[in-house]
Amino acid sequence: MGSDPQYARYPNLSLAQDIFTITNPASTDISRQISLKKLQDAISEHKMAPLYRYLAHPTDGILNTSGEGSARKSSTSGSRKAPGAPSTLKRRPSVSVDFSWDEELYKRLKSDNEAELETIQKEEEDASEQAGDTEVQAAKGKRADHWARIGEKDKAIAAYNAVFEKTGVLGTKIDIVLAIIRMGLFFGDRLLVKSQVDRAKSLVDTGGDWDRRNRLKAYQGLHLLTIRAYNLAAPLLLDSLSTFTSYELCSYSSLVVYSVLAGSVSLKRVDFKSKVVDAPEIRAILGDGEEKLSALSGAAASGPGAGDEEMHDASSATPVPHATAVNLTALGSGQAGAQEAEAPIDFTPLAGLVRSLYVGNYQAFFLALAAVEDNFLSQDRYLYEHRSWFVREMRLRGYQQLLQSYRVVGLQSMAGDFGISVDFLDRDLAKFIAADRIPCTIDRVNGIIETNRPDDKNKQYADVVKHGDSLITKLQKYGQAVRLRGSERG
Repeated sequence: MGSDPQYARYPNLSLAQDIFTITNPASTDISRQISLKKLQDAISEHKMAPLYRYLAHPTDGILNTSGEGSARKSSTSGSRKAPGAPSTLKRRPSVSVDFSWDEELYKRLKSDNEAELETIQKEEEDASEQAGDTEVQAAKGKRADHWARIGEKDKAIAAYNAVFEKTGVLGTKIDIVLAIIRMGLFFGDRLLVKSQVDRAKSLVDTGGDWDRRNRLKAYQGLHLLTIRAYNLAAPLLLDSLSTFTSYELCSYSSLVVYSVLAGSVSLKRVDFKSKVVDAPEIRAILGDGEEKLSALSGAAASGPGAGDEEMHDASSATPVPHATAVNLTALGSGQAGAQEAEAPIDFTPLAGLVRSLYVGNYQAFFLALAAVEDNFLSQDRYLYEHRSWFVREMRLRGYQQLLQSYRVVGLQSMAGDFGISVDFLDRDLAKFIAADRIPCTIDRVNGIIETNRPDDKNKQYADVVKHGDSLITKLQKYGQAVRLRGSERG
């Protein structure tokens, strides 16, 4: 299994979500107030002077929509922006945020930071004089964690790299790189995240232990999700469900949401059924009462007839609504306590999306898709940017799934199946047809949609002719070059 992970406390990525919630126009007033309170408490508790200045400074603080501070104007620091400003928060919010600047608070936080740095510096000096390299490295690690905790991106990364260079233990090196990845995720630096994910992969390939390999899957999957590579993120996130221990990255409930959404939009129907619809980890969360009990007891993996009597007796229990996701691998271990702080999530819209798409209830599918957009896509900092793309791709998936079963479909009939108007269906399908995403034609005169299924044999013949012509052209050019060189030799 390897040693316990190190450098996993900071930065606190839930604060980045709170900042997003505060600036998100789609957030409710209640959630915005809760996030603001959590952010203010965290800044005071962890002495986060750099982050406080970046958010609330009277001239360039991103949460100060009017550009005005409190009566106590800043007399120092000018208009210098904090290093490593989150790229997802560069623009001022379109909603009013009551997060005023307090110069006295900032000076007090900054003074506390300086005092803590002096203590760490003294500890480093004492360790170098009286102790060994291990104690010196521990003191340097405290410095890196200090910068990460208070929101100094550049100094934190430099400190982590300094510790990395002096560390010989592979597991510790991987933990340091994972900490840098979280710094990049906190500040929305995708280039940094990509480079460090590649760095972590190379380290793991040289002999990383089982636990860190599985943790890296979640990190890599989340990074791919942020760059809209859902087809690559889906297998990694779904694999992470059964071995998830990276609570410093996100909650298990969030991982479930990311996994289901990525799998729904990218997996083929066969894989969608086996990895999402029938997956025990997902059924334990999105299924009805009997399915949850089946997944938790392991009967889902034993076949439909396993444990019928037990399931029948237990199914009378009323399922608790808005429950927090349960990590099956954490049950019975010390890691289960990491989920206690998770807020309850209503997975009903997500469950409806998966169920209705698989069974072909397209009207319910569109309703569930709208609910998923409101409750998940618009409320998560990683999903918000791609919400329009996701909704469009899911509509396309629904259209493709219905049309592949028919040669001709009536416009009115298909519009009724999806619960939309004929005009909307016509306009929506036209975009996908023009982009060659759906092989069909629309006949508005007769009110039908005719699918154009490519004949496999004809397609193979056309491919052979196309590639054959290309090969003949290359051979002719090669023959001319050979004859030319022969004449030159003669």
